[in-house]
Amino acid sequence: MLPLNTVDSPSFRAIINKIPTTTNAELPHRTSFSSYLEEEYAEMERNLKAALNKVDFVSTTADIWTANNRSYMGVTLHWISRSTLERNKAALACRRIRGRHTYDVIGAEIENIHSSYGLRNKVVATVTDNGSNFVKAFKVYQPVTESDDETEEEESTPTDADVTFLDLSEILSAENESDGQLSLPPHHRCASHTINIISTSDVEKYLTSNAESKAVNRSSTAKCTALWTKASRSTLASETVEEVTKRKLLVPTSTRWNSFYDAVKRIAEIPMNELNTLCTKLGVKCFKDKEYQFLHEYCTAMKPLTAALDILQGDCPYGTLLPTLEVLMQKTLAVKDTLSRTTAGLPDAIVQAIQTRFAGVLDNKDALLAAVSCPNFKLRWLRDEGRRERVKELLTAECRTTAPAAQSPASVPTTSASQGEMDFFAFEAEPEETYSAEKEVMDYLRSGYDLQILDQFSNIKNIFLKYNTPTPSSAPVERLFSLGGLVLTPRRNRLSDKRFEKLLLMRYNHWFTRPTPLFQS
Repeated sequence: MLPLNTVDSPSFRAIINKIPTTTNAELPHRTSFSSYLEEEYAEMERNLKAALNKVDFVSTTADIWTANNRSYMGVTLHWISRSTLERNKAALACRRIRGRHTYDVIGAEIENIHSSYGLRNKVVATVTDNGSNFVKAFKVYQPVTESDDETEEEESTPTDADVTFLDLSEILSAENESDGQLSLPPHHRCASHTINIISTSDVEKYLTSNAESKAVNRSSTAKCTALWTKASRSTLASETVEEVTKRKLLVPTSTRWNSFYDAVKRIAEIPMNELNTLCTKLGVKCFKDKEYQFLHEYCTAMKPLTAALDILQGDCPYGTLLPTLEVLMQKTLAVKDTLSRTTAGLPDAIVQAIQTRFAGVLDNKDALLAAVSCPNFKLRWLRDEGRRERVKELLTAECRTTAPAAQSPASVPTTSASQGEMDFFAFEAEPEETYSAEKEVMDYLRSGYDLQILDQFSNIKNIFLKYNTPTPSSAPVERLFSLGGLVLTPRRNRLSDKRFEKLLLMRYNHWFTRPTPLFQS
């Protein structure tokens, strides 16, 4: 995390020289230390690729980060260990992106990163935010399936009357161009980013839709903003806040989801008499009873949404998404009776926004299989009996598809006995034990909720590994950028793009580096 010339600092070397060694070894200088880092990076990369060779399914998250007037494409990798069922992660790249961030540039860079680690056929999904350039890249560069080819052939089969003549050179050149066509994995939009849009844009749209809620929302928000501005720009005002309320105010930031809710909640927790005393001392208009009540009701209505956002930002499997959305809608509607007329329609607006923005996910096959194959969810999150049966049938059908042909009875091994002896010992054929997907699904649904029970159901375990490998959120790549901000500081802006990427990946993937000392003691 420090500049490499730190090892040449006389004070640093003086400290290191105080460490007793048996061989009187000296700390390497900057040139030797740079070579050491190159060796460690190569070792880290080899260990990571060796670990990925043993994995069947992986997922990635991708985003673009701008710092110090430079843009970088960050990609993180996620997979589940087949033996321990633990989630693992690594950073694949944080490469410099020059020029405009168009969809074709993004698509080419993501495929290059996947190909450099041999992951093109292993990535089950890539999670990004809702940026139009990312959405278009994955929409344009989706691979053509065999069924699509067959449909196109059926639709375009010419008759004798429709025969046309084409230039052979044009056909050959077109084939050569198609060989370089990009092919990206399936795309998942970041659920956390979508919920954040609901909590800001959709909620604001509802609150400004009628005159009563619009007026109280604007006045209360304006007074909160005045308090945040005073407390963040003046040390005297900050000391006054601590003196009156015995706490500090939180200031919302655009880069941190839930920050506005947390800031409003902190103000709503202050008793009204203390809050108005603070406003008087800071020269801010005091809160009215209606405005103070609005802040409390806003926090009540938004609390389930922020709790769901915190869950999806964590290190959870993709199967967490649908149960979280279902419970979120239930909990949001449950608080409706506790609200006044001003905010009574807010829960309905939030649920409507969830159903609209997640319309393509709520009945998505991959999302349903991911949820039902998680032992801690199974079918418990579904209240509608008809939908429970549909999801159960979906899991059964997937088990039939996943079950390998090797599950048929093994052939009887040959022995050294003569053919005459085998003819003498002629017995009736043993009944064949056929695989039953229905039985495996029923036994799985009746079993416990611990993750390790998947070891008893091989096909459901394969389904779990395939559909739960992605993360519901792109938050991991955001954490990579947060770490990158500690490496690429304004005072280290002369770092080359390649050196910065190596330093960042070594820091992030430290568990893939060898634990060897810099010099032997």
